Amino acid sequence: MADNSVAIEIPNRALFKAAEVCEIVKVQPYVLRSWESEFPDLGVEKTPGAPRIYRRADVEQVIRIRHLLLVEGLTLAGARRKLEEESAPVAADTPLDELMGRHARERITEVKRGLQALLDLLSGGDGELRLTAPSSSSRSRPVAVARAKGSRGGSAKPAPTRNGHRTR
Repeated sequence: MADNSVAIEIPNRALFKAAEVCEIVKVQPYVLRSWESEFPDLGVEKTPGAPRIYRRADVEQVIRIRHLLLVEGLTLAGARRKLEEESAPVAADTPLDELMGRHARERITEVKRGLQALLDLLSGGDGELRLTAPSSSSRSRPVAVARAKGSRGGSAKPAPTRNGHRTR
């Protein structure tokens, strides 16, 4: 298969015939017609007996469709969704819920409550996190811990007796 990521040069014109579009984009006429059925905004309104006409923007969209299908490996439905997403501008006044999906605000509120609960737990409940140094009474000398018999592997030696001699 040929390299599909090569930039395609579009002649500097406003309108193109279907055969010209096929030549520019390197697709067969039946492929272009099938894409027209999948992407209704593609091409100028056709009248009976008149040739199909494409605007420059249509040719650019055909190139984009070709790229999505052949290079990115999307299906026609996937390419249509991607083009719809790309063409749908996000207005500044679009509600956050609409942008983030259903129930997003509730999920964010739930996460905020969980984080607030953690903060309350760490801070002692008054909402302010305080770090304090350990008290001096808890800074006692380290206590030696006796090892259990046989904890080091090998043979275990008997513990010394009261008078300092070992017994067997």
